[in-house]
Amino acid sequence: MMKLRVACCAVLLALAWTIPAGAAEPPPSIDLQRTLKGVEDRYNKIQTLQVKFTEKLTQRGRTKMDSGTLYLRKKGKMRWEYASGVLFVSDAKFIFSYYPDEHRAEKMSMKESDDMKAPLAFLLGDVNFERDFGEYHTKPQDGAVLITALPKSDKFPYTEVTFLVAPDSTMRRLEVKLQNNDLMVFTFEGEKKNPLLTDALFQFTPPKGVELEDLTR
Repeated sequence: MMKLRVACCAVLLALAWTIPAGAAEPPPSIDLQRTLKGVEDRYNKIQTLQVKFTEKLTQRGRTKMDSGTLYLRKKGKMRWEYASGVLFVSDAKFIFSYYPDEHRAEKMSMKESDDMKAPLAFLLGDVNFERDFGEYHTKPQDGAVLITALPKSDKFPYTEVTFLVAPDSTMRRLEVKLQNNDLMVFTFEGEKKNPLLTDALFQFTPPKGVELEDLTR
């Protein structure tokens, strides 16, 4: 469960920084390349980002929902503050996870999650769509463009990634379907470009009485 959420958190650091290339021909009513170029123009110059999110995780037939605020800073720094009190923080080298209900905190190397982070690695800016994805499908939805990307290889931990792009090129929704059919769906609103985000926001200190389990050793 922890690795899945860390992976998907890492999949959510990069749509803001990278754009697919080499997509399949879209339906005549949708200009896919123009849509992707719009996202590129909006996000690639951003240094920091703040956005409200809602997360829905479907795992083994059971669905859990949470919401909160996501803070991003190039490259690799992120902070996920959940309404439930769960917290994920990355200083670009390590990921710190805090679970208040379990009174537990963990530290993991970013490199340890490389095999799982690809879909959300969009936000990390290290995904090569042309290399990793071989097929794209598009359709209009709710006044926006829905784009589903299929990986070239079944060795990836996910089978497809779908994102909804609004007319102003903002990302409204991101869906990641994993090999085991688990599904994570993130919706976004209230996006703020280039807010002032201090270094302290991407540092983690365990709450009093909570021991940090170092998984990097």
